[in-house]
Amino acid sequence: MMNSEWLLGPTRQLQPSQRTEIWLADISGGPAELVYTSRTILLEAPNWAPDGRGLLLNGDGLLWRLDLDTGRLSQVALEGVPPLNNDHVVDAARGLIYVSTNDGHIWTAPMGGGPGSRITHDASRYHFLHGISPDGTTLAFVELPAGDFTAAGRLALIATAGGDTRYLEAGSKHLDGPEYSPDGAWLYVNTEEFGTQQGHAQLARVAAEGGRLEQLVVSETVDWFPHLSPNGEFATYVSFPIGTRGHPADLDVEVRLVRTTDWSTPIARYPLFGGQGTINVNSWSPDSRRFAFVAYPINA
Repeated sequence: MMNSEWLLGPTRQLQPSQRTEIWLADISGGPAELVYTSRTILLEAPNWAPDGRGLLLNGDGLLWRLDLDTGRLSQVALEGVPPLNNDHVVDAARGLIYVSTNDGHIWTAPMGGGPGSRITHDASRYHFLHGISPDGTTLAFVELPAGDFTAAGRLALIATAGGDTRYLEAGSKHLDGPEYSPDGAWLYVNTEEFGTQQGHAQLARVAAEGGRLEQLVVSETVDWFPHLSPNGEFATYVSFPIGTRGHPADLDVEVRLVRTTDWSTPIARYPLFGGQGTINVNSWSPDSRRFAFVAYPINA
């Protein structure tokens, strides 16, 4: 039975005849490499581990590490932390991971496992984590009124040490996926501010202290989760079909690779069956040469 504290519902599971596939691709734009498959656990949202040798993912409410040398999947024990939602960011310098959990809050714990602690405390709000400032002092997240997924997501910041939430000016329409640029000057987001209809998310950026949104690419597709490489030269994002609302699971989508100097001309496109969980968080390798994404094919 689901604990009544877990407000966001049960963790996602694979459908019958569905599998998790974890892929790696590189900045050359060549074919992606399949590095892991599972028919028993639905894994989501890969972060590249700071040591460059593994991926950190959530699955079944837990945090996992996939060792890329051996292909071994092992659980990272986050003590006292509620079941994970699907968003997490890494603070490599301090050896910490910050996670969104199914109680609607943001928690932190040692990246290698250990006791966790809660960062947010307002029970009237849901907090969906996406970014951490390069100096490790600030988390960027999207906030919603608890229980109201029809409300527009609001861009918010909180110190990694906890404290009061700050709200940034970033338009009036629904916004998601705020992630810092490597120099800390910008927050990259997807927003409906420039959309032609409700749900038409487009990629944009806003100054790290808020202000006017700057659209990065104009498209008819529904584009989510811009992720910059650590050197700032490349980015990935996931493109949903025209007319999609939100970022649902189990659709034909594309992961697109671009140069940050030209968001309109993809270097490569990787079509797959997925969406939710495919690339919710930054999945770039520390050397800025490779990135990870997840597909969920059924009977393929």
